[in-house]
Amino acid sequence: QVQLVESGGGLVQAGGSLRLSCAASRSILSINTMGWYRQAPGKQRDLVAAITRGGTTNYADSVKGRFTISRAIATNTLYLQMNSLKPDDTAVYYCNADMALKSYWGQGTQVTVSS
Repeated sequence: QVQLVESGGGLVQAGGSLRLSCAASRSILSINTMGWYRQAPGKQRDLVAAITRGGTTNYADSVKGRFTISRAIATNTLYLQMNSLKPDDTAVYYCNADMALKSYWGQGTQVTVSS
């Protein structure tokens, strides 16, 4: 199993930037895929970006060119750099670790983008 702790959310104006962090309790190289999801009020939780053990990344179309997922293997930390933020990016952002038999979630961090 793995524990995930997110940080870095907050309130930012449209056009601004934030960087989210997700600290994992075990080596992130032992995890098949790690990703960031978001859930806005009244909506389903959707994938924002993901990175595989091998380093392959993929992004939701709505964030391509604005968000970047990365990781620091030495510190077992996953990041999401978010630039050119829009009000539509407002949501609770969750870190996810997809392992062989189970998927794990962090507690979430709120991102609010004001217009």
